[in-house]
Amino acid sequence: MNRRTFFTSVSAAGLLPAAARSAEAPGDIRLAVCSYSLRNFPRTQAIGMIKQLNVRYVSIKEMHLPYKSTPEELAAGRKEFDDAGLVVTSGGVVYMQKDDEADIRSYFEYARRCGMPMMVIGATPQTLPKIEKFVKEYNISVAVHNHGPEDKIFPTPQSALKLMGGMDPRVGVCIDVGHTVRTGVDLVETIRTAGSRLLDFHIKDLRDLKEAGSQCPVGDGAIPVVAMFRELQRMKYRGLVGLEYEIDAKDPLPGMQKSFAYMRGVLAALTT
Repeated sequence: MNRRTFFTSVSAAGLLPAAARSAEAPGDIRLAVCSYSLRNFPRTQAIGMIKQLNVRYVSIKEMHLPYKSTPEELAAGRKEFDDAGLVVTSGGVVYMQKDDEADIRSYFEYARRCGMPMMVIGATPQTLPKIEKFVKEYNISVAVHNHGPEDKIFPTPQSALKLMGGMDPRVGVCIDVGHTVRTGVDLVETIRTAGSRLLDFHIKDLRDLKEAGSQCPVGDGAIPVVAMFRELQRMKYRGLVGLEYEIDAKDPLPGMQKSFAYMRGVLAALTT
């Protein structure tokens, strides 16, 4: 029996303790859903699907709480997540690449109205210092998301980290492992380098570490998930690991369930 089959089987059979199945044990790595994974489904249906995944934490993409909503509509949408027992941990990716403070402020106002403690963002070297000002004003953290070789601004977490030297500690990075690995950097070393600036983490898997189109359920590919989780535990990472499942858009639940079963199995094995 291979590692994937073992972890999936014991999790599905209920042989892992409840805390391991839900990754909710105190001090453990917490798993989350990036609602972009459910982009083809309206908010109410997406919330129901997240509940089926037995995950409490969610990072909301704009299609599930649209920017152009009224304050009342945002409050009502946020209440749907709350009433379902879900914990909103962030929103994004939110693009703040226009060098205009009024534009940047509009997104912080959006996050405030949605009750988001953090935004996962797209930024530029020019907008990042301005964004930091609003981080301090609103007490909303930001995590710069990297987008791999095609990203001319921040292809890797390192390319954003080098600009953050003296910035507020609420300014950090969201490591997207699928995009990061395609640049050729070492994922475990990248996590270690980010240190306390690692505020969020997007996970996916690839069969071919150079090919974005080779995405697959977590555990079926070549990304070193066990080594990454071990490093996150070693550094006592307190953020979330959010599944950003970008394939099977019309029927994502089977692959997402498989991904969570594998990750929960890995976490259980690492904590025994």
